[in-house]
Amino acid sequence: MQIHVVQQGQSLYGIGQVYGIPYEEIAKANELTDPSRLAVGQALVIPITGSYHWVQSGQTLYTISHLYGTTVEELARINGISPNSVLYVGQRLYIPQRRKTIAEVFLYVEPREATLTSTVAEVRRRVRDLTYLAMFSYEAQRDGSLKAPPIDNMPEIAAQAGVLNAMVVTNLEEFKFSPELAHVLLTDQQVQNRLFENIVQTAKRLGFSDIHFDFEFIRPSDRELYNQFMRNARARFHAVGLTLSVALPPKMTDARSGMYGGIDFKSLGEIVDFVTLMTYEWGYSYSDPQAVSPINQVRRVVEFAVSQIPSGKIFLGQNLYGYDWTYPYPPKTGVAAKALSPQQAVNLAISRNAEIQYDTTAQAPFFLYWVDGVRHDVWFEDARSIQAKFNLIKEFNLRGIMYWKLGLAFPQNWLLLTDNFIIRKR
Repeated sequence: MQIHVVQQGQSLYGIGQVYGIPYEEIAKANELTDPSRLAVGQALVIPITGSYHWVQSGQTLYTISHLYGTTVEELARINGISPNSVLYVGQRLYIPQRRKTIAEVFLYVEPREATLTSTVAEVRRRVRDLTYLAMFSYEAQRDGSLKAPPIDNMPEIAAQAGVLNAMVVTNLEEFKFSPELAHVLLTDQQVQNRLFENIVQTAKRLGFSDIHFDFEFIRPSDRELYNQFMRNARARFHAVGLTLSVALPPKMTDARSGMYGGIDFKSLGEIVDFVTLMTYEWGYSYSDPQAVSPINQVRRVVEFAVSQIPSGKIFLGQNLYGYDWTYPYPPKTGVAAKALSPQQAVNLAISRNAEIQYDTTAQAPFFLYWVDGVRHDVWFEDARSIQAKFNLIKEFNLRGIMYWKLGLAFPQNWLLLTDNFIIRKR
């Protein structure tokens, strides 16, 4: 696969000629609404075997081979040149298809009655590229019962595709994560036992293989209580053949105070079978405009996580969305930034004739546009930003990638996912 960034004056037809591929195939791969319209700075995935590299000033076969994880000899052989060749600026070199590594994919789905039919259809479309399909969420109640989401036949669809179903259990209450609810579940043993029993019965009935806790805003004073809760959960679930996993916030140190003070990476990493890192939401609904998952910040979280937890237990979290912020920043009028998919963001840039730029520090695309004199800032994900995350997974030898969430169109992600990895089925 090749990532191509659209330049001023380029057309899809011309881009197809550069790579020797019909423009219709590029349009289909990238699910372009109107192939005749592109945005400057738009990142396209070109569906070819391998890729091309155009030599830049100062580059040698050695530096280029290092970029792509190959050797000078292999690069020279495949391009029919001498290993001692002096390259010229603009020279095109063919880069062989990258060696795939094995990874797992954990995908959240948040089914709602109003969109259930389309959600089921999207599950059918993406399920072959998954290891786990995670139903978000079964809301734990204060009496130990569960409030279930509408899941239709999604567990059966996943099972037929060799995908494991994960049952996501949360401390959501009135649409917010509740530290008070969590405290009840952590401290009342009868309620806790009832919750575990209800989880086991639900898992047996519906075919869940993994129990995935996403308890957020745990009080720092409840830190050890949460560890013990998870130990109790492990004993109960492992006894009946269920695995146990947990979502972790984007901590960079073992801080024992503040929003994430109740989360003990090291202990939880020892207790559970695997963890998912929620490495996103630096940019959020009420923040200043910025990347949702800037690679420099994500890297810091990963570096801390692997110092506390075996890398083979860690899924890197990845957002499948961006935000459109309306001035003033941060929002002071109660108007939140609007969430949008990567595909919606690109279409918006095209409709507003906006040039997409790329922040090399955050490894994220963004653009500006104006409506009635009011400035909008849009940050989102594209092929370049997702490839940077895939590279991070390989660099740290992580277990795989976790996505929040299904239903947000990002075709380049799925193309590059299968170009980088062999998806493990368990």
